[in-house]
Amino acid sequence: MSTPIPLGLLAAGGDVPRRVARTAAAAGRTVAVVALEGWARPEDFAGLPVIAERPGAAGTIFAFFRQHGVAEVVMTGGAQRPAFRALRPDATGARLLARVGRAYFLGDDSLLRAVAEVLEGEGFRVVSAQSVLGDVLAGAGLFAGALPDEARPDILRGIQVARALGAVDVGQSVVIQQGLVLGVEAIEGTDALLARCAGLKREGFGGVLVKLVKPGQDRRLDLPTIGPITIRAAAAAGLAGIAVEAGGTILVDRPAMRAAAAETGLFLFGFDPATFTEETSA
Repeated sequence: MSTPIPLGLLAAGGDVPRRVARTAAAAGRTVAVVALEGWARPEDFAGLPVIAERPGAAGTIFAFFRQHGVAEVVMTGGAQRPAFRALRPDATGARLLARVGRAYFLGDDSLLRAVAEVLEGEGFRVVSAQSVLGDVLAGAGLFAGALPDEARPDILRGIQVARALGAVDVGQSVVIQQGLVLGVEAIEGTDALLARCAGLKREGFGGVLVKLVKPGQDRRLDLPTIGPITIRAAAAAGLAGIAVEAGGTILVDRPAMRAAAAETGLFLFGFDPATFTEETSA
């Protein structure tokens, strides 16, 4: 019987890092957690080796992982990129920032790829959250509710807009109502996008939140994620439903999501962007 591979977790905000830690620990793996300051709380990982550290403290982070024999690293959780001056890098961090270079000032996918390359250059293998969690990706078809005819053109329009955004590494989410783009996701994140769109909603059919993997995105890193909080935020914004890329979106707590969708009346739908059309979705 093989020995479980020790896992390092670079944890930002939200429930996914906690689920990764619990799942890996339950499988008998050593899990060493770096709770990134400003996003994750060390107390959420009680019982595990954990430190709270700023992202720029690369030397401390690497030493902590090596102390616990870490071979694989998961980078997951919601975070807004800190200002460059706020990183306060240690000596190792300063050296590595020079390697990351201009990627820091580009989109999130470019930055995360650069960080993953740095980690692998230090001898750690970067793996995805879903490789630890197992069956967490959205499937194709309806997950909750019923898909109204009015939603189909909005989903198709959302796919087109999200692809354009993703091609320049901007965001993964858009809100479409009756063919109109109410909002696109940038640095603010999905919850803030939905709150902003609440004041822009038109009369009539409520519209759709569409989430899509960026073209060419490294799927180990920062996949679109939705959970019960997203559903309630979409309902508060007056939307009719949420459509996500099948096989490319993490679903957090499916039973709670179904309950939230039933309570709010939203539909949840998984689509294949390569084949989705208004007609074939019927």
